Amino acid sequence: MTIANPSSALFRCIREVAEYADGEGWDRPPQLFALVPTADLVAAEPSLEDQLGDGAELTPIAQEPLPDTVREDPMALEEFLATTSWSPAVAGCVLVQQIVVLPPDAEQTLDDAIVPLLADRDAADRAARYAAVTHPGRRDARLFAGVLRDGVSLCLLQVRPDEADEDPFGDLDLRTTPNLAPSLVEALHHTLETEPDD
Repeated sequence: MTIANPSSALFRCIREVAEYADGEGWDRPPQLFALVPTADLVAAEPSLEDQLGDGAELTPIAQEPLPDTVREDPMALEEFLATTSWSPAVAGCVLVQQIVVLPPDAEQTLDDAIVPLLADRDAADRAARYAAVTHPGRRDARLFAGVLRDGVSLCLLQVRPDEADEDPFGDLDLRTTPNLAPSLVEALHHTLETEPDD
């Protein structure tokens, strides 16, 4: 399938996933969504046309919950994605996960935590995560990372609002920055390149 405007289609899907995640609330485990051509869904299930007939080229479909190991250990997500593959009918995927974001002045705190452990990658990673979650300036956020088979990718971030800052109208504040989560984007692209097991 050729997507007329891949970047726009991917943004639209991530926005839809963000609205879904926002409705589910915070403190949720990571979740994967398959991006499937809307026309294929309608052809397979004509009764869905009224729900999906808004001109969207792709529709996100929530996948089964990730294994408990991934839900309990963020480091296991990388291993899980390395063994994930999609059928050819899937045009792309989106992963949403809750992360911690830190202010720029937290860099020294992280350096102090990981430098003594650089010889052991896993220990350094655990120390960095602990330093991040215990930092007084930390903020929770949702990271939405999406990729398409044609190479298009997009990452958006939603910072958890303070209770005083919550928008009563529910408008989503989605942000991005250059080079956001490149390793995750690469891992998601890999899931689309891997042949599924028969």
